[in-house]
Amino acid sequence: MIAVVQRTGKASVEIDSKVTAAIESGMVILLGVNHDDEYADADYLAKKLADLRFFEDTEGKMNLSIRDISGSVLIISQFTLCADCRKGRRPSFNNAADPGKGKQLYEYFVNKFRELNIPVQTGNFGAMMDVNLINRGPVTFVLDSNLKSKK
Repeated sequence: MIAVVQRTGKASVEIDSKVTAAIESGMVILLGVNHDDEYADADYLAKKLADLRFFEDTEGKMNLSIRDISGSVLIISQFTLCADCRKGRRPSFNNAADPGKGKQLYEYFVNKFRELNIPVQTGNFGAMMDVNLINRGPVTFVLDSNLKSKK
């Protein structure tokens, strides 16, 4: 499971020129689900992102999590994160989960944030969406559940 996370001052999703989701201060998470991902991958990424010290404290250091700032999260499915662009000029999406599994794990991931009492807005799985955001910093991180640290 791959997540591109951006710190935002505000963000929204539009579908057919209508705003369907919006947040103020918080994070935007673009989530790609690979064909071999499992619930454990979603558990890992949700916990990691909920606790990631991603926001600045009064001294300008990244010492605060989304929970610390009482921020919101906008989670958007993005299967293109699973693309393999190594061969040729057309991306291969063979690594992406099929839509049924992708949606199931995406919804599970979203619910993990709700269980942690973090306000969540979402895009619409599989829809063509326009994502608008103000990236504060800019701050962007890429997390991959397959690259978690080994103990």
